[in-house]
Amino acid sequence: KILKRERLVRKYRVKKIKYKYIKATIQPGELVEIDVKYVPGRIAGKRYFQFTAIDCSSRWRYLRIYDEQNKTNVTGFVKDILKKFPYEIKAIKTDNHAIFTNRYNGYYRSDLMFPREHVLDRFCGENNIVHYLIDPGKPAQNGKVERSHRSDQESFYDRIRFDNPEELRYMLKLWNMHYNDLRHCGLNGKTPNEFLMDYKLIIPPNVCA
Repeated sequence: KILKRERLVRKYRVKKIKYKYIKATIQPGELVEIDVKYVPGRIAGKRYFQFTAIDCSSRWRYLRIYDEQNKTNVTGFVKDILKKFPYEIKAIKTDNHAIFTNRYNGYYRSDLMFPREHVLDRFCGENNIVHYLIDPGKPAQNGKVERSHRSDQESFYDRIRFDNPEELRYMLKLWNMHYNDLRHCGLNGKTPNEFLMDYKLIIPPNVCA
């Protein structure tokens, strides 16, 4: 400190290095985020749930309403996505809810070292799909589907009221079609449908049966 105060220490210039971060591009179907949103309020006295899947590459979405959130509905929802999406789905990403994984619940106490296989993991294994889980308490790691849920709330549920579940399903289908035709800055001004159509000109799609 004394040498520095008396200015007897030579100052060295430190060259600042600027790193260029390259955003990795992924192909359609390479990763699909899946989550569940509670439909606000009750319709005809009953609670409903919106299952959401969004392709991280094209922002293409698929929505469906269920009256229960359980393992069977999740597996059926993923089966529908495989039929609807025009490319092979290689991986999905979910949170750690019990309908998606047995990692944090659903174990037998006597079998902690050998937990039961979740029905969704079994289905993914049979269809060569990798199932990723976000870290507990980190919903931002599922950011695209969380952001789309905010759009659903602000542009759909806050503006429309439903008298019955059939009306809810019909209006949500129209809203999803509209969303897939909205232009996204992340897609250079293209819509999800346009992005998938243009991508077909480069790489032929692999349609899942």
